[in-house]
Amino acid sequence: MTDQAPAPTLETLFVTRIYRAELDAGEGFNDELAACCMSAAEDDRAGQKWSLKNGYAGYTSYSSIDDLPWRYPAVKLLKSHLDRHVKAYAKLLEWDLGGRKLELDNLWINVLDPGGMHGSHIHPNSVISGTYYVDIPEGASALRFEDPRLALMMAAPPRKPKAARELQPSIAMAPKPGTLLLWESWLRHEVTLNQAETERVSISFNYAWR
Repeated sequence: MTDQAPAPTLETLFVTRIYRAELDAGEGFNDELAACCMSAAEDDRAGQKWSLKNGYAGYTSYSSIDDLPWRYPAVKLLKSHLDRHVKAYAKLLEWDLGGRKLELDNLWINVLDPGGMHGSHIHPNSVISGTYYVDIPEGASALRFEDPRLALMMAAPPRKPKAARELQPSIAMAPKPGTLLLWESWLRHEVTLNQAETERVSISFNYAWR
């Protein structure tokens, strides 16, 4: 008589972690940030031109303003919260920073018009990327993350519609005002169609390892 073979085992490897926090920065904080964003959208001619030229439906300061924390006290306060949460996220990722630090590399405003979207992309030359959501009206677009292995799956069958969340090929996260999302910068993502009747306002950023 032989011993019974051990039962098969299943391990979960190479986990992708998305960090979500709901910031409580005090009464009126989001209103002040929204005013900063709309002021920049109105005054920043270079950003307006870039947005129009590159087909951005609305306004972004991505290529035009690089000193938002200096210009606006509310953005400076936001940066202090970002620094704290990025540090916590790096700890959860169990990164060995080797004496170097994670530093804010760039930060920009997004005012997405109704009907606008932002196609699938990554953030090269950084290690952590994220978005803070300032004004998210009802029906505003979600942020959709894509399984980074999709391009390697070749002839793999599709997932069942009711497959577990962690097995889905893409995951949409619906933020609300005050939501902070962080992810590793190699993770492909997109902003789905803004179906709200008003603008969707957010502030995105990258952190570098220096």
